[in-house]
Order: sequence, then structure tokens, then C-alpha cells
Amino acid sequence: MKRTLLFLIGLISFSAVAQQAYYNDVNLTLTGTQLRDALATKVINTHSNSLSYSEIWDAIMITDIDPNNTSNVTLLYGWENGSDGDVTNDLYRGINENGGNVGDWNREHTFANSLASPDLDSNTTNGPPYSDAHNLRPTDVQRNGQRGSRLFSAGSGNSGTVGAFWYPGDATQGGPDWRGDVARIVMYMYIRYGNQCAPNLVANGTTNSVDSNMIDLLLEWNAADPVSPLEDARNAYHEDIFNATAQGNRNPFIDNPRLATQIWGGTPAEDRWGIFGTDTEDPTVPMNLMVSNETSTSIDVSWTASTDNVGVTGYDVYVDGVFEQTVAGTSATVSGLLASTTYTFTVLAKDAQGNTSAQSTGVDGTTLANGGGGGTGSSLYFSEYMEGSSFNKALEIANYTGSTVDLNEVGNVYTLKISTNGSATWNSTYSFPMGAMITDGDVYVIGNTGLAVCTGAVDDSNDNITGFNGNDAIGLFKNDVLIDILGTLGDGATYAQNTTLVRKPSISSPNATFTIGEWDASASNTCDNLGMHTQTLSVTTFDTEEFVIYPNPTNGNVVYINTQNNSEISRVRLYDMTGKQLINQINTSNEINVQGLQQGMYILQLEIGNQTISKKLMKQ
Repeated sequence: MKRTLLFLIGLISFSAVAQQAYYNDVNLTLTGTQLRDALATKVINTHSNSLSYSEIWDAIMITDIDPNNTSNVTLLYGWENGSDGDVTNDLYRGINENGGNVGDWNREHTFANSLASPDLDSNTTNGPPYSDAHNLRPTDVQRNGQRGSRLFSAGSGNSGTVGAFWYPGDATQGGPDWRGDVARIVMYMYIRYGNQCAPNLVANGTTNSVDSNMIDLLLEWNAADPVSPLEDARNAYHEDIFNATAQGNRNPFIDNPRLATQIWGGTPAEDRWGIFGTDTEDPTVPMNLMVSNETSTSIDVSWTASTDNVGVTGYDVYVDGVFEQTVAGTSATVSGLLASTTYTFTVLAKDAQGNTSAQSTGVDGTTLANGGGGGTGSSLYFSEYMEGSSFNKALEIANYTGSTVDLNEVGNVYTLKISTNGSATWNSTYSFPMGAMITDGDVYVIGNTGLAVCTGAVDDSNDNITGFNGNDAIGLFKNDVLIDILGTLGDGATYAQNTTLVRKPSISSPNATFTIGEWDASASNTCDNLGMHTQTLSVTTFDTEEFVIYPNPTNGNVVYINTQNNSEISRVRLYDMTGKQLINQINTSNEINVQGLQQGMYILQLEIGNQTISKKLMKQ
């Protein structure tokens, strides 16, 4: 930010800086979203003092003073010395001329309050994120009003509106360049508050290829406009928690703008620490993508290694255009997928300097169906649940995969987890004994040690996992990924009390969403089938009601549902990938409010007539 601001009184800043001790416990060799998350952890954990909105006045009067006149503060978006009679474009204003009147300065939420999702004051007006000092800058009252809640967008010259958008201003007409300030504030708000302050909510432009929440324009502004002494002074003040109105944390992108390049790529920004080198060459695009080992919930992806002038450090894997994971090698297993669903996989390569290739050509893969034929289901599944009187409790797991399953095989470890009394978290984990096997077409039974009926049917006894009371969700996990579930995590509903449930013979694979229609119920203490299970598969294709979710993926607050025949939707449920129910609406319209969802994959389940249909929903 090349402007003539000098030293801020009592605060030291440099045009070149050594790496601050603040980052000594951050692994700065990381890149991409891993580095983003490491910096997020740092700024969150060190935000030790939550300022009230009124305290922001006091903080600004220290951090934003005019270096040439300590009776003034410096106004964001301003450029003129006050001689032209237009107060809205002033660069400086009297330090005590603050308020809400014409000629005053007030506190500008650079990341506009209403653009956050949910908005910044949805939880509190007396602490983060509404009163985060790194986001609040002094601004002329009228100029602040002109900006309003307009998204930042490309432009030129001094600050002002560009159609429906707002341009913060550059130095082409002799004024300060505010683009870098804005970009670095938005980046800070993103890592501090996550998807609530995703950059694509506040800026207009091309979506970044590494992180769909980032806008490339902000990376351009960060690189084009170097850090100013004013920004350095604000950082130094707020790290020092002994200052009365300091937060305790710093904005990493002020300390080193190159961190943004290391995370999101783009034009290399200044490396103020001099630790990242000068490599600007992108790796080659990964080639020859292939999919393999499809199950109902996972697909393996592999590719040919990329090359780089220095060396490739990792690959980012995307599913349907949404970032999934970073791996060091040339293969990845993508889990948590929906059965009988086609996905498109792409991969990009990156190096230690944050240079990234373009995403590869996509390859499609389709997960296996819940069902099929030939007795070859995709994985193990619950086949019986007995919740009887006293300690007459048992679980049964069936194997119709076509081969013997070692429950503790390296790379394919099965466990059970229970959530007691409707808890929203898994409270206890059951591990199968070493050597436990289930041959194809056979079952494995876990019974309570007090089981007084069904003698001779128990392969193992464990009172923790068989202490359920009809409202305890129980999950079957493979490699710690939920594949089958009894009940719904966190809803507290009693789904099977004093009841025996037997999986219908037509069901051949697990289901991460509990669907009572897959089970036949019997009276308490019924155990005629415990220790055996029958699976009868059909290859008949039935016509089913279809529905479309849009937009999907979504980064907004509402998604819409269109059914094939305009059929009435009787119920909508939404689950996360652990099986926790997040939404349960009866007699719903075709609009679903997803405002509070975090980024990730969800299962949207509709009841239409006598059918229950599920599809994937992706929140960006």
C-alpha cells in the first residue's frame, strides 16, 4: 500500500519484517487449505479479549491515528486532504468527531454485517464477530452509507460505486490504495469465523480453484497493494493483550501477504519474511485419472504424478468441483458418498511455494447400489436389533459381501458406536475382538451378558454397546466412517423399545440414514431369527419418484426442490454424514432453509407418498 503514511505514534512498524514470534507454533511448511486451517487455529486461540462495540471507538483512536497530526484518525476509502469542501472523500478527520452525523466518522464493517451468513450480530453485539477490531475501520459517515452492503468488485481510481458493487480505491489518481487493506481484512475474517464470513459472500469475481469460498480478485488486490505502516501498527497493538482494548490476535496476511499465495495460489504476493523463495512455476496438470474399488460409500481415485521445476508437495482432490482432501501421493480414497450415485473427480498438483496446476480432466465414478444381485452387497450391515425386557438385548450384523470379512483387517476395521439417551455425540465405541470373522452369508451377534433368552446365539458379549433402551442411536463404522445406523443421532426419539427389529430380506447393504421401512418389527424378547439371516435379492427395477435440488452445490441460505410429477412432499429430513439429523419438517413447501449449515456434504431425505428418497446436498 504505497501511501505517505509515516510512523504511528508509539508503535513500531517496518517495510520489511522478520517472522513474528507469534507464528513459532504454526507449521509454515503447509500449503493450501491445510495452512489456512493452521492459521485459523492460531488466530482463534489467541483471540483472548472480546471487545464490546463501544470499546472499538477507543481502539481506533489509538490504532488509526494520522501520523502527521495525532488529533486526527485516518479514514478508510478516503483520499483528499479536506480542502475541496466535500467531507465524504476526506482522508483524515478529527479524532473526537465520531458519531452518526454528517461530517463525523464511524465504524465501518469492512466485511459488511448483513453479508455474513448468518449476519455478524446474529449472536451478540458485544463481542466477536460483530465487534472484531481487525474488521472495523474508521470511515466517513456518508461514505460508509454509500458503500452500505455492496459487494467489493473490480474498478479503478478512487473509491466509489461500480454499478451495484463497491470499489475501495487505488492510487492511480493520487490517493491511497485501499485494495490490499480490504483483501487482507476479508481473508482474516474468513479464517477467524469460517464459512460465516466466506469471501464469496462479500466480493464479486472468479471463484478460486483451490477453495471455492475464495475470490481471486482479493488475491490480486493483496499482491498489488503492499502492507502499510498503518496495518502493521494495528497488528502490533492488538497482539499486545496488555493494551486495554487489544484482542490478543493478529491478522497473518498483514504480517506476510505471501501466506495468501501459499494457501490459494494466484499472483505471488510479497514475502515479507523471505522464507518462501521465488519459485513461480506451476506444476503440470495430473493426468490419467482412474477410479477403482467402488463401494456403496467410497471410491478410490488414482492418477499419474505431476512434475515441477522444484518438486510437487501434494495434490488436492475435488468431488463434483468441491474440495475434498489433500494427499501427498498419487491416490486417494473418497469416503462418505451416497450409494448408487455418480461423482466427478478432479485433481490439482501444488508445490511448496503455493503454485498450483489447473484441475485435471474429470473422471466419473459410480458407487454401488443398496441392493443389486448375486449376494454381493457392498459391506456389512445391521440385520437384527433386539431391545427386550431387562437385559435381553442383542445386535446382529450380516455379511453378504461375497467373501469372508475380518472385522479387524488392516485398512478395513469395523467398530460400533452408541449415543446414549438421545445425545448428539457418540458416547462409547465397541471394538470387535481380534480374530473376529464373518463368513459370507453368516452373521455376528453381540449380546448383553445378562441375555436370558436366545441362548447359544451369542458370539460376543459387551454390556456397553448392548445397554441401549430404545432411544439410543447405534452406528456401524468402517474405518471410522458411518455406514449403517439404528435410530437417528441426536434426535432423542424412541424408535424401538421392547421390540425386535429384523432387516427385511430385500435389503442387502448398509444405510447411513435410519429408515424404519427397511425393518420388520416383532414383540419384545422375540429371538427366533437371532443368529441367522436371510437375504433375498431382486433385480427388478421399480419406477420411483425423482426430485431435483437446486442450487446444488449451494453457498446460499435456501435450496429448492422440484419433484418429478409435482408430487406433495410430506416430510423432509436432512442429515450430516455422521447420521445426525439436522432438519425434520412435516408438510413442507419446496423451500429448505440451509442458512446455518457449515461447508460439507449432507443427505437430504424426502418422503413422497409411500416412498422415501435420499439425495446428496453439498454446502459450499
